[in-house]
Amino acid sequence: MTIFKNLWICLILISVNAIAQKTDKATFQVVPLGVKGGIDETNLSAYLLAPSNTTDFICLDAGTIHAGIEKAIENKVFKVSSETVLKKYIKGYFISHAHLDHVSGLIINSPADSSKTVYATKSCMEMMEKHYFNGQTWANFGDEGNGYQIKKYHFQTVNTLEETPISNTTMTVKAFSLSHVNPFESTAFLIKNKDAYVLYLGDTGADSIEKSNKLNLLWNEIAPLIKNGQLKGVFIEVSFPNEQPDTQLFGHLTPNHFLNELHNLSELTGKEGLKGFKIIITHMKPPTKNFAKIKSQLKKQNDLDVQFLFPEQGKRFEL
Repeated sequence: MTIFKNLWICLILISVNAIAQKTDKATFQVVPLGVKGGIDETNLSAYLLAPSNTTDFICLDAGTIHAGIEKAIENKVFKVSSETVLKKYIKGYFISHAHLDHVSGLIINSPADSSKTVYATKSCMEMMEKHYFNGQTWANFGDEGNGYQIKKYHFQTVNTLEETPISNTTMTVKAFSLSHVNPFESTAFLIKNKDAYVLYLGDTGADSIEKSNKLNLLWNEIAPLIKNGQLKGVFIEVSFPNEQPDTQLFGHLTPNHFLNELHNLSELTGKEGLKGFKIIITHMKPPTKNFAKIKSQLKKQNDLDVQFLFPEQGKRFEL
């Protein structure tokens, strides 16, 4: 009888522990400074991410900075000036690729910014040094590249698959290559704080369209983190509705292609492993009618029962 009683107690403890893991307190906070792809220069991809209860933010891509900070202040997310957020709260920038809708905010705000680190892969950093911070197109605010080096920014090249400490924070990052109109590369950043992770993907096409295996390699990396409850969410783009022809995707995803990729991930995690998992949809492109269409198609095809989040500029949320 005692054996059965002890077994029963063990089963209860296991169940309680499993519930506790599912209801963990948030470990990251996110403030979107820009959420769209396309032509709205006041609302382009840029996401502030910090450990909860800190102001040690990093900026994942930097399409829009100032307008997004102002929107966040308007929404009472920040109770300090936009100058303080820019200069003191943002500890560094992570640039997934050098397309202007992902770097224009960084460039325009550089004269008013404080010293900090800009992180990018070698190919992305070379493009920024050659075409933007080159002393001609724009002053070279970095410590590498052409022209007079103002050395406000430290340009730090990150190697893929290598964990790198993030200056002035408790976080680390590991970069992964993505295909964005093969062979042009974009980047995914896996951010770690203690035992918790967040994954941010820059622009990417589906492996089937890009004739690549880069998303598959990424899914293999993160599947164990999902199964262990360590990965708090994934930021991924869905730029176009399903009506967009494959020949006009330009290295982006539709709901169909994204959900096909999600099913590939579920083969590694198990279908139940993705239930309730948070996926933050980024980079939806205008016209405005497409936003509702993309949301509707994602929800309708959500047979894995993941939790889709559609971030709004200047509105804080937690992971």
